[in-house]
Order: sequence, then C-alpha cells, then structure tokens
Amino acid sequence: MKLSIIIVNYNVKHFLEQCLRSVHKAIQNIDAEIYVVDNNSVDHSMEMVAKKFPNVNRIANKKNTGFSVANNQAIRISKGDYILLLNPDTLVEEDTFEKCINFMDSKDDVGGLGVKMVDGKGKFLPESKRSLPTPKVAFYKIFGLSNLFPKSKSFGAYHLGHLPEDETNEVEILAGAFMLLRKKALDEVGLLDETFFMYGEDVDLSYRLIKGGYKNYYFPETRIIHYKGESTKKGSLNYVFLFYKAMIIFAKKHFSYKNARLFSMLINLAIYLRAFLSVIRRFFNKITLPAFDFTFIFVGMIYLKKYWELNHRYVAGGSYPDILTQGLIPMYILVWLTVFKLSGVYDKPFKLNKLVRGSLYGVSTLLIIYGLLPEDFRFSRALILLGSAWAGISVLISRNLFKLLRLKSFQWGDSLSKRFLIIGSKDECIRVHELLHQTEIKTGFIGFIHLEKPMEPNQLYVGQRHQLKEAVSIYDIDELIFCSKDLSAQEIIEQMSTLDEYTLDFKIAPEESRYVIGSNSINMKGEFYGFDLNSINKAENQRNKRLFDIISAIVLFICSPLLVLIGLNPKGLFKNILTVLLGFKTWVSYCKTTDINHLPRLKEGVLSPISHLKSGQSTITISKLNMLYAKEYKMRNDLNFLLRNLNRLARY
Repeated sequence: MKLSIIIVNYNVKHFLEQCLRSVHKAIQNIDAEIYVVDNNSVDHSMEMVAKKFPNVNRIANKKNTGFSVANNQAIRISKGDYILLLNPDTLVEEDTFEKCINFMDSKDDVGGLGVKMVDGKGKFLPESKRSLPTPKVAFYKIFGLSNLFPKSKSFGAYHLGHLPEDETNEVEILAGAFMLLRKKALDEVGLLDETFFMYGEDVDLSYRLIKGGYKNYYFPETRIIHYKGESTKKGSLNYVFLFYKAMIIFAKKHFSYKNARLFSMLINLAIYLRAFLSVIRRFFNKITLPAFDFTFIFVGMIYLKKYWELNHRYVAGGSYPDILTQGLIPMYILVWLTVFKLSGVYDKPFKLNKLVRGSLYGVSTLLIIYGLLPEDFRFSRALILLGSAWAGISVLISRNLFKLLRLKSFQWGDSLSKRFLIIGSKDECIRVHELLHQTEIKTGFIGFIHLEKPMEPNQLYVGQRHQLKEAVSIYDIDELIFCSKDLSAQEIIEQMSTLDEYTLDFKIAPEESRYVIGSNSINMKGEFYGFDLNSINKAENQRNKRLFDIISAIVLFICSPLLVLIGLNPKGLFKNILTVLLGFKTWVSYCKTTDINHLPRLKEGVLSPISHLKSGQSTITISKLNMLYAKEYKMRNDLNFLLRNLNRLARY
C-alpha cells in the first residue's frame, strides 16, 4: 500500500463530500486507502459516507476525541508507506498525490511535506509554510511586526515571508490541513501528541520530525483549496484562545524552562491584548453608525428648533428653555434610533421599507411619550413631527451617500441581488441554475459559460470557456460557480488565480449534490448554498423572537393572578417569566434531541414544537418539526404554541 489518507470530520458533511470526491479522482493511479474518522458529528456525515463512498474506511467515535486522538486511531491501522493527514474542508488537484509521492520517493530524508494552499477565493494562504514559533518569532507575530514587514527574514519569519510562494524549500513547520508523512519516520518519532486537542499538534510533530533527523518541505508544484476554520473561525476570539493555549503546551514541552516561561508570558499577553482589542472593535463596529446618525439628526434638530422658534413659537421674542436642547432632543433621538434598531433599519442589507416603518413607529412612540410627560416638558408637538420626518430623511440621505461612495461595510437592499455566472456543461449549468432558484438567494442576472457550444439557442448562454474573463467584466458578475463534474480541481484553482483582478466570489457545485460550496475571504469559514437555509438565522427574525419573548413575558406577568387561579404553579410560572425576560431562556425552542446541533443555535425553551402533541413521537417526526420551526419561523407560530400550551408554562 503506497498511501493512506486520513480525514477527521466534525459536522462538515457538505465539505467532506466534496473533499472525498476530489480525493477519489486523485488516487486513480495510486494504491491507496481512505479513512474517515468522525468525532460524533450530528449532521449525518457518516450516513453520507456509507451511502456515497462505500469503499472508504469509517471510524465513528461516540464523542469528540479531538484532532490528535482521531488521527492516531487511523494511523495505527493504516497500511500505507505514506500517511496523509487531510482536512475535510479541502479540495485537492487530480495530480496532487502523484506529484507529492514522487517528490518524497526522490528524497529519503524527507519526513513531512506540505503543499501550496489557497483559500476559497484563490488567494495564497501564508500558513502553507511556517517556521518554528520561538519566543522571538512569536513576539514579531503577536505584536504585528510580521504584518508590517511580511517579506523580512527576521520580522516575517513566522510565515517565512522571505521564501517565494512558488519555490520548493525546506521549512520547519507543516500545516495540519495537508500533512504528508513518511510512515517510517512516524514509527521513529511517534504519532501525534494527544495532549493537543485542536491546534498545535502539527507544530509539535513537525518539530519532532526535524529532531529525529528528517527534513520537512514546502512543495508548491501542486495546490489545494482550504476553506479554513470550519470548526473555529480563524479570526474569532475562541480560535485565539485554543491556538495560543496549544502554543503554551508546545513551549513547555520543547523549550528550556526560561524560554518556555518567556513564551507563556508573551502568549498570555497576546490573549489579553487580542481579547481587549476584540471587545473594543466590536463596540466601535456597533456604535459607529448609530453615533453618526445621532450626530446628523442632532445637528438637524438644532436648526429645526431655531427655525420654529423664530418663525412660529417665539415670533415676538424669546426661546425654548435649555432643557429642550440638552435633555429632551437627545432623548427624542435615542427613541428614534431604538425604534429604528427594532424595525431593522440597522440590519444588512439596508431596506427602505424598514426605514419607513421605523419612522412611523418612532413618531407614534414619541407622541405617546409626549402625552405622558408633565405639562412643563411639553414644548412642541410640531418639533416631534418635524424631527421624526428629519430623522427618517437624514438616515435616507446618509445611506444614499454610503451607496454612492460604495462603502464595503454597507449594503443597500437591492445589492443583495447577486449576478451569477455558472461554468460547466449545459446540463450541469441548468441543474445549478434550478438549485439557486430553490434557495432563498436573491438572484439577479444568471448566465452560463458552456464548455461546449450549446446544441440549441439558450437565452442564458453568454459564451464559452475562453470567453470567461470577458463575460465576468461585461456582465459585472458578483459570483462565479464552477461545476466540478465538468471541470478539474486544477482548472478551477487556475481560473480562480487568473481572475484575481476582479472582485469575485467563487463557489463550487459538486456533482450530484444539492448545494454549492465556497468561502468569501481569507478569514471567513466556508459556506454553502442549499435547501436548508434557515430563516430563524435572519437578524430580523432573531430580533422579532426576542421582542415576542419580552412582550409576552410582560403580558403573562400582568395576567399571572388569573393563570395561578386556573391551576398553574406560581413558582414555576414566575421563574419562567423571569428567565425569559432576562434572556436566559426563550418561550419556544427545539425539542431536545441528539441532532439539533446542526440547526441554528437557540436558547433553551420553556416549550417546543411538540409540547401540545401526545408523547411517544418518533425521532424522525421530532427532527422534522425542529427543522420546520427553524426554517419557517414566524412570530405567530410562537404565539400559537404559547396559547396552545398555557397550562404548561409553569414547567421547569
């Protein structure tokens, strides 16, 4: 046996399927075996593997054992001269394995090999080649010097920025996403260290190979797509904690006490620094646009106040008291902005109908508040009406300005409608076209790039393969979808690289699958289009659900004496009202089963979609009802569940 390929999977069924399809194409001329070790996924990954890839060896763990343990399980029973550790969120070229094995065969001292990795947009991933994270290298990385001087041999040492990305070179650290290992070397230096749960195990094993007398190489003669971070988003704080914790374990294991202590200090400093910066960044990201709106509205309100004073209220002289400018106007603006937030004005993409609705709700709310204020603070209804109009107009002006400036962080409602090109055979283009229209994606222009001339006229046909660049430019395309049934992985990656001058997103439609896979940035985890687009994920629905919880909790509290009279346990009722009001629970959530982890996350519920049904429902029925609740969420559904289960609201 020449090659053993080991893939550890955890809840990434769609990416795993695409990965396995590419692997099967790449082992056509190689004596190889494939292992998929599943760490207790709940997305039916193993059922998919058994059905579509019956020749793959499957190991199903009953719990998430971590990356190292799972890989070692397969390594111990593998038979290949070479062991490949491969991430499931990857796509390999058809000749990747042959090229890598030929290189390894030509050099007996090679212990491990890594390849050139690109992300879902075809951009080079710098972690394809790395050096040992010594305290000095870690310092340059942690404090951003490696980003300032990426090509420097000293400052950019972490990613070996001084080495060309298209040149084969000896390196120290290999990436665990694609790690080709000589079995003989593993027998000598040992398997993956199971102390590392996730991250760091590749660094540790790479270093042990070097200490064992072997060399590691970066080999860019072949490429893979790595969507990155399906388990943990690379830019997230959770990733920082996991990765840096692994680095501390590595330092304590391999460095001297003095260096390990220094390294640990740097890492802990980095964690607190990243956490602080993350909190600050999130705060400013959330507050920047409302603060801009507040300022813009406030300036306009000052001019409106002066205009109304001089021309209507105090024509003969005088002015409004300072409390209006210093207290009431800021309060009015806060009310408008709060109502705008609840109405979805700050959702992405921006939609005009939400602004109109928010403006109407805002003026109504303020007029109610105005009527409740003491007489001394009721200065002018006209200012409230004019101010409400100005609040809406000012937001509309600013959003149009953002649209004209084409700010990347801002989306107007109609910009959500994407312009697609699909490249493949005629039949595959039609299949993917139908798939897109059955999802919730807003599609604008859709055109086909055929690999052959169409046999009959088709209004969607815009050209052939050699006309791809022109079509992307002429039709102002947002997203290009490759049909992997008709295009090799090598050609897909090549096309991504040649189209890097355009602002394009790329997706791949695997053959015989009902989804489309891709990734939109170097720090964004992979995503897919499919039928399981859950509306409860939408910001508007999440906000509506929370709003429903708060309003219904208040109503139930007011009606609690009546509910207690009809037999509800007061302790349980008030406990549930309080926990829902504070956001620890929601009134309606999924019925607890073993397969809800693949659904959008919700807080624990007092009720579920089956609360009003008789007990003894099958697991399949429960799963379908959970899925239906997530996919077709409406506030009235929660209201119906609440009214049907009034006698169950005191359960806890």
